[in-house]
Amino acid sequence: MAAYVLAEIEITNPEGYKEYAALVPATIAQYGGKFLVRGGNVHPLEGDWPQRRRVIIEFPSRERALEWYNSPEYVKPAALRKANSNGRLLLLDGA
Repeated sequence: MAAYVLAEIEITNPEGYKEYAALVPATIAQYGGKFLVRGGNVHPLEGDWPQRRRVIIEFPSRERALEWYNSPEYVKPAALRKANSNGRLLLLDGA
């Protein structure tokens, strides 16, 4: 069953975040993941939604998503993300 990583990111240092954005796609692809949403315009339909960068990544399974998140390949990009942004990530099981 597919699983999804949902990220909500507030970029605090755009220049520093660029390196993260350049490195992370290869790590995701290595674990069978693909971007479904990567930033872009947001149009709130209900409720208050702060301006943030939102990303949705699909993986073939929960296990593959966790392997990616905990992988040696993602260590450097994760450190860059944390150093240049504030954010929250969720792992969601697909239907």
